[in-house]
Amino acid sequence: MHVSAIRSSQVSAARRRAVIDALRRGAVPDSGLDLLATGLDRFEAALDAELDAVASGGSVFKAVRGEYGSGKTFFTRWLGERAKRRNFAVAEIQVSETETPLHRLETVYRRLTERLATASFPPSALRPVVDAWFYALEEDALAAGASEDDLPAEVDKLLTARLAEVSRHAPSFATALRGYRNALTTGDEATASAVLAWLGGQPHVAAAARRSAGVRGDLDHFGALGFLQGLLTVLRDSGHPGLLVVLDEVETLQRVRSDARDKALNALRQLIDEVHSGRFPGLYLLITGTPAFYDGRQGVQRLAPLAQRLATDFTTDPRFDNPRAVQVRLPGFTLESLTGLGGTIRDLYADGADAPDRVRELADDAYVADLARAVGGALGGKVGVAPRLFLKKLVGDVLDRIDQFPDFDPRVHYTLTVSDSELTEVERNLTADDVDLDL
Repeated sequence: MHVSAIRSSQVSAARRRAVIDALRRGAVPDSGLDLLATGLDRFEAALDAELDAVASGGSVFKAVRGEYGSGKTFFTRWLGERAKRRNFAVAEIQVSETETPLHRLETVYRRLTERLATASFPPSALRPVVDAWFYALEEDALAAGASEDDLPAEVDKLLTARLAEVSRHAPSFATALRGYRNALTTGDEATASAVLAWLGGQPHVAAAARRSAGVRGDLDHFGALGFLQGLLTVLRDSGHPGLLVVLDEVETLQRVRSDARDKALNALRQLIDEVHSGRFPGLYLLITGTPAFYDGRQGVQRLAPLAQRLATDFTTDPRFDNPRAVQVRLPGFTLESLTGLGGTIRDLYADGADAPDRVRELADDAYVADLARAVGGALGGKVGVAPRLFLKKLVGDVLDRIDQFPDFDPRVHYTLTVSDSELTEVERNLTADDVDLDL
C-alpha cells in the first residue's frame, strides 16, 4: 500500500471532497494541500523556521520562482495552511495591471483586507479580527482592575497605547477604530460598517460616516504602509502572531506600460526594504513569478537595486538549492513526479469512493502513468505544464466514471481529448490543435 494511501485513509470526508471537487474543476484546492504535497518536504524545515521567526516578532520576505505548471499557487496555499496552523492570518493577492497594480499600495492593502482569512474565518476576516481585538482589550482592562463603568475609558487608553507606534505614521488608523467602536456602542450598524470599510482601504465611503469617525479622504500610497502596521498590531493582540501575504503572478508586471512597470518594481523594492528594516513585525511577505520575471530585462533586472536584493545562485544542481535563500525555485513536474501525484489522488479518491477496489484496480499505477504521458503529449510534450489538466482528466473523466459505472474500463472506453476551450491561455500556446490520444 502507498504511504499516500495510508495517509489518505485518515482524512475526513469533507476535506477529501473539497480537494477532489477542486481538482475536478481544474482548480487548485483552497485547503487540504498537505494531502497532495509531494516533493515539498525539502522546503518544510526552512519555511517552518521562518514562520516561527515571524511569530516571534520578526519579518520575512521570500520570492518563489517557477515556470507555469510548476505549482507556485499550490506552494503558496500549502504554506498558507502551515501558517494557519500557527494561527497566522493569510491573504492571497493576484497582482494585475487593472485590478491590483503593485505601484498603488493603497489598492494592494485594500485587496489584502478583502482577502484576509484565518483558520476560523474565510475572507474577509477583517471584522471578526477587529471585534476580537476589542474583546481582548476589554479583557486586559478588566484584568487590570477596571470597573464596568470605567471600561470604555480604560479600553480607549489601551487602544492609544497599543497603537502608539502606528499613530506616528498613520494616526487615522486609531481614529477610525475609535469611530467604529463608538458607532457599535450607539447601535449605528450602518456607520460602523462604513467606518470599517474605510479602515480596510475601501474608497467612496459615505462622507457622513467618515465625519462621525473623525477621518477624511481616502487611503493613499503612504498611508497604506501605516495601516499595514496597524493591522499587524491588531492581529497580534487578537491572537494571530503573524500575517502571510502572498503577491501572486508578479510576472504580469512585464506586460504593463514601462512607466507603470518601473513604479511597480520600485514599490516592490520599497516593500522589501521596509520588511527588512523591521517596520512590520509579524509579516511574512511572499511573491511568486516566472524565471523570466526574475532574470529578464522586462522584469527585476530593470531595477538594479531590486535585482541585487533578489540575487540568488541557481547555477548548481537543483538538489543543492538553499531553501533558506531569499529566492527559491520550484523544479516543476517530471513524468515520474506527475505519475506519483496521480497515484496519490487516486488513493485519496478511492478512500471515499463507492467502489474503491474497482477504482484502484482499473486506475492502477500503470494506467495513471499512461494518462500522464498522454496529457503531456497533448501539450506539446511539456509534462511540466500538464498537472492542472492531468488531474482534471484523471478525476472527472476517469475516476468518476470507474466509480459510477461498473462496466466502464478506461483502457477500452476512454480516449483522451483535449479541446482548445478547456485550456488556459498559456496551455493553449503550447498546443496547436485538438489532440486525440488512445490509451
